[in-house]
Amino acid sequence: MSESSEQFVRDNIQIPETLPILPLKDTVLFPKMVMPLLIGQPKSLNLIDTVLNTDKVMGVITTREPQEKETRVEHLYSMGTAAYIMKMVKMPDGTVRALVEGLSRIKLGEFIQEEPYFKARIEIIPETVERDLETDALMVNIKNLFQKAIEVATNLPKEVGMMIINIEDPNGLADFVASNINISTEEKQDILETLDVRKRLEKITVLLNRELDILEIGTKIHSQVKGEMEKSQRDYYLREQLRAIQKELGEGEDRGREIEELREKIVKAQMPPEVEKQSLKELNRLAKIPPAAAEYTVARTYLDWLIEMPWAISTEDNLDIPSAQQVLEEDHYNLEKIKKRILEYLAVRKLKKDMKGPILCFVGPPGVGKTSLGKSIARALGRKFVRLSLGGIRDEAEIRGHRRTYVGALPGRIIQGIKKAGSNNPVFMLDEIDKVGTDFRGDPTAALLEVLDPEQNFSFSDHYLDADFDLSRVMFITTANILDPIPAPLRDRMEVLELPGYTKEEKIMIAKKFLIPRQLKEHGLTEELLTFEDGSLDKIITEYTREAGLRNLEREIATICRAVAKEVAQGKKDTIVITPKRVADFLGPIKFFPEIAERKTVPGVATGLAWTPAGGNIIFVEATKMRGQKNLSLTGQLGDVMKESAQAALTYIRSKAQTLQIPEDFFDNYDIHIHVPSGAVPKDGPSAGVTILVALASLLTGRPVKNDTAMTGEITLRGKLLPVGGIKEKVLAAKGAGIKTVILPKQNNKDLEDIPAHIRSGLDFCFADKVDEVLKVALQPPLNT
Repeated sequence: MSESSEQFVRDNIQIPETLPILPLKDTVLFPKMVMPLLIGQPKSLNLIDTVLNTDKVMGVITTREPQEKETRVEHLYSMGTAAYIMKMVKMPDGTVRALVEGLSRIKLGEFIQEEPYFKARIEIIPETVERDLETDALMVNIKNLFQKAIEVATNLPKEVGMMIINIEDPNGLADFVASNINISTEEKQDILETLDVRKRLEKITVLLNRELDILEIGTKIHSQVKGEMEKSQRDYYLREQLRAIQKELGEGEDRGREIEELREKIVKAQMPPEVEKQSLKELNRLAKIPPAAAEYTVARTYLDWLIEMPWAISTEDNLDIPSAQQVLEEDHYNLEKIKKRILEYLAVRKLKKDMKGPILCFVGPPGVGKTSLGKSIARALGRKFVRLSLGGIRDEAEIRGHRRTYVGALPGRIIQGIKKAGSNNPVFMLDEIDKVGTDFRGDPTAALLEVLDPEQNFSFSDHYLDADFDLSRVMFITTANILDPIPAPLRDRMEVLELPGYTKEEKIMIAKKFLIPRQLKEHGLTEELLTFEDGSLDKIITEYTREAGLRNLEREIATICRAVAKEVAQGKKDTIVITPKRVADFLGPIKFFPEIAERKTVPGVATGLAWTPAGGNIIFVEATKMRGQKNLSLTGQLGDVMKESAQAALTYIRSKAQTLQIPEDFFDNYDIHIHVPSGAVPKDGPSAGVTILVALASLLTGRPVKNDTAMTGEITLRGKLLPVGGIKEKVLAAKGAGIKTVILPKQNNKDLEDIPAHIRSGLDFCFADKVDEVLKVALQPPLNT
């Protein structure tokens, strides 16, 4: 194959006689060199698409006019390089990144098209190799100069020096050096157009010597400057220059005025002496920092935090006890224990001005008014109110803050809340303290130990402030649904006040006094447009909600208000009265049905009382038997403790079979299955032990359990009935379900003191010490008596 303009082959890549031409700006590609290109012009993108679909070969020509937005034929040099596209990547912004390799020098001939891209005839210029002593000497000299340039220059990697040693082709050496040294585009194009290899090497030698001289002079200057000016001298010199420039511009006075204003604010903030000393020290440091420095912003932000903290600002407590009691009565119905505790605090505060703030913990099911009670307390005391939700917090720095070494450091949420309140004695509510998490970032509950300890929080230290802040005057109130997740040391620091669920009567009163007026106002209605009868509220509570709190009740009331608002907006002006019969028109079919009577018509079904995080609840325990071989099946998502209670109940029944008039071998020929409905809900705890035992006794004796009886208590193998918790919530659930007789362990007698008299009325409490007493009360008499 001949080396002609028609065909050229190198490494199996053929260059045709006509090529698409890609213009380059400020870049020259040499043969055998690999270069990345960024392509964004529409013409060039069309060219790339065409070339990729053919032989991937194109002509690369540098333009004389790189500043021109659109390249024309007359702008192009006459000589360039044929190139092969090795790799191409399309970017998200529509541009293309291509990696190309130069193949051979080419000379442009006639252009045969200009749209949609340039295409021209080309002439391939073959590489000639003439090796003689002078050429070899030039090559050795160039390699030595290039090695020196690599040692001085910072932009040339050491690997390039290893590559140049192995180049034996004079053409390749000249092109390699030209593409790697810092020379102008015109000089690179001149090297490309120099076809005589010896002249090309001579030009490279001159350019390389010039580049080496520039690099050596730059290194010498840098060394002299570094040696003459140490860091402290340079900083001082630049600072003096900056001060002189600021004086000329009139900015120096503004800076001095700013520092003095900060100094006055520090004095007015009435900080503790140690904090004021620390603030003034930081201010002096700030005065020496240039405003353009990053450290200036950090120091200024820190000073602003110290100045804006309410070190000596406090609100005056409303110590008028009747007035505070009136506020509490206006905002919340019942909750007598909570109101009594707040009024006691006010009374002591009136007698002892410097008393420390209490740490209260409101525990109760969702929707009973824990959070809103905090706002009411703040209003009664005349204090600012701050609320911090702790749910999901896992980083200890959220409580104690970040140290100022971190970028974007801030104080913790406690200090942020105090600053937001603008006083050092607000009512600070820490909501959902039982939802705090722990992971590799620390334990936030451990950081709360100091916050919630009246003996320690007078000197609470935040990592960001790095100064003690007195939290002893803050009234901290925490809320939780359950106490179990709260660590014992933290629980020990708080005074726990339980908020049980509401009875039906209480819910009706709260709905009439608070919920309905609030929803009427939020929906633009008045009592002249919408009224509720007591019977309708009773129906909504019993048949459309099942909760200890009030949230779902308020949602159902809001649903009715929206429907009425729609009718009013359409022009209806008559008063709409919600009667029990009309409730279903607005809320749809009944959601919850009373199920006690139907579920207990056969032996083997007993009613138990259970405690849940959402309040008390009624559970049913069902037992049945079938032919088998001593198998006990337990279903209904029961936990390990509840399963053990069932096994203990069966063992007790077997041991007392003769007393209960049950065949002693009943278990030899039967399997027993115990099921607790609502099978998708996990259940656990020992308090269902007596209910399981009564259900088994009912099954095996054939005596149904009384319809209106419910029970709770843990059992032992000796037949003892042990005390359990959550009595108040369980009694409320029994009251709401229409239970008449409640069987409780004898040792739970004391818990009735916490239950209001109106809830106890209508209930017959039976306190049992042994299981035999429970069976006498719970089971109906035998049929033959």
